[in-house]
Amino acid sequence: MGKSWRIGVDATERTELIAHGLFRLVRNPIYTAMLVTVAGLTLLACSIVTCVGFVALVVGLELQVRAVEEPCLARTHGEAWARYTARVGRFVPLLGRSVAD
Repeated sequence: MGKSWRIGVDATERTELIAHGLFRLVRNPIYTAMLVTVAGLTLLACSIVTCVGFVALVVGLELQVRAVEEPCLARTHGEAWARYTARVGRFVPLLGRSVAD
């Protein structure tokens, strides 16, 4: 991610749209790794607590990405973002792509 790495969303900051490396496959590879890790831990130590934790993670990440991060990236990168989201899945390759108008 290089200079585009940041924590949080700053609407005034202009970063490059990264679409290479793992970002060729999924738009949120760090979140994908979190989901895979917690899913594995949930399977290893399956209980109501771990299942609820996994569901909470999924809901939290979906809210963060859909309500905060992606709208900011759409405003920042415009048409390039729209083309990127039409071909690359949100957390899983090909799943969660946007529909072209």
